[in-house]
Amino acid sequence: MVYGNLIDGEWRDGDPFANINPSNLDDVVGEYARASLDDTRDAIAAASRAFWGWSLTTPQTRAGYLEKIAAGIEARCGALADLLAREEGKTLREATGEVIRAAQLFRFYAGEVLRTPGERLDSAREGVEIQVTREPVGVVGLITPWNFPIAIPAWKIAPALAFGNTVVFKPAELVPGCAWELAHLIHDAGIPAGVFNLVMGRGSVVGAEITSNPQVNAISFTGSTTTGSGILTTASARLAKVQMEMGGKNPLVILNDADLPRAVQAALDGAFYSTGQRCTASSRLIVEAGIHDRFVGALTEALASQVVGDARNADTTIGPVVDERQLAQDLRYIDLGKSEGAHLAFGGEVLSRPTRGHYLSPALFTEANNQMRVCREEIFGPVATVIRAANYEEALHLANDTEFGLSAGICTSSLARSMHFRRNVQAGMVMVNLPTAGVDYTAPFGGRKGSSYGSREQGRYAVEFYTTVKTAYVVG
Repeated sequence: MVYGNLIDGEWRDGDPFANINPSNLDDVVGEYARASLDDTRDAIAAASRAFWGWSLTTPQTRAGYLEKIAAGIEARCGALADLLAREEGKTLREATGEVIRAAQLFRFYAGEVLRTPGERLDSAREGVEIQVTREPVGVVGLITPWNFPIAIPAWKIAPALAFGNTVVFKPAELVPGCAWELAHLIHDAGIPAGVFNLVMGRGSVVGAEITSNPQVNAISFTGSTTTGSGILTTASARLAKVQMEMGGKNPLVILNDADLPRAVQAALDGAFYSTGQRCTASSRLIVEAGIHDRFVGALTEALASQVVGDARNADTTIGPVVDERQLAQDLRYIDLGKSEGAHLAFGGEVLSRPTRGHYLSPALFTEANNQMRVCREEIFGPVATVIRAANYEEALHLANDTEFGLSAGICTSSLARSMHFRRNVQAGMVMVNLPTAGVDYTAPFGGRKGSSYGSREQGRYAVEFYTTVKTAYVVG
């Protein structure tokens, strides 16, 4: 069977490509249809035709569809989690949490659409009333990455549909399985033809057409900084609305007064779980001198107890790297860190397991400094560096000395230090005594500097991107 693309309410075949399990390279998850340029254009045209009717449906109608989708995800939670672990390499525990999060997102926006904000103002002119309302943007192109193959699509698709937009969805080619299953659930919920369209395939074909097609009114992208910059250049030239979440080189500051076990767990979770394949990962561990040696010793001990293995094995704590290209990139950075003078204190080795897979032991560098490329460039793997700081002031300076600004964390028992850090660190999200990775779907998600562009995702703030404001003046 070849899993097809969903275009204008119909499943359409295409050139098949294989979805490979990174825990077992001999396991083909499935064959999926690669959308052509014509397929992509047809999907966009279908979304454009469907927009007017969908935008005029009542908020209650749209909420009902989203509730059905949420229920469908929950009913298939176990199967979806197994598929996610199998195609992406996230541990089964993490995969289950991600599927649950996807259902929560659809249910949350089923409620939010019933609370779409508006405003009434008194005019400066006598007898005139001002009404401020929100309307859907139009056709929205959604381009998502491989590291969260169901949660990130959900946090884009759910608000897009909730606020009356139609969708053309392109998942990462590396993980089509969860995207196809989600599309199938949306289709089964009875969404009208053309309102939601799935086009799988290459970014150079499908993504490029979504970005450049004048019928696409807005684009929400999560992925690499390089790709995001290209999308922004193309889309902004035709005045499309753009929202982007890109890279991170997130600092976790450990102060002398930190609770050591809590700090170690925050670093372990933030830097290495999900195989470090998160834009919010704690890739720079900035440690005050007085606790440095104890922290490194405790973290190294914790890393030694981790189990790297098949994502679906119950005892696995760190799954495989997603594919051979990502593994090669991780290994290049490990070699680079050594050549730059950092000390590889733990891991960084390719591992053999009963099945052929992309297994890498978590790598921890010490004696690193913030000028090294391993401390400045996003690696996107289970690789973290420890940077020694003389005091809090230097630690804050090092935390801000980056082109990125997505997430930042601090471990301390000082209320004054935590408050100062929250106010002065240059990041869109701040964690105190918590990993830099791990966010709530009810709160805004996004960063500063080179990490993000446009309005925030998730929570009530999603309405900013998926709607446009209309101001009406009325004489009674």
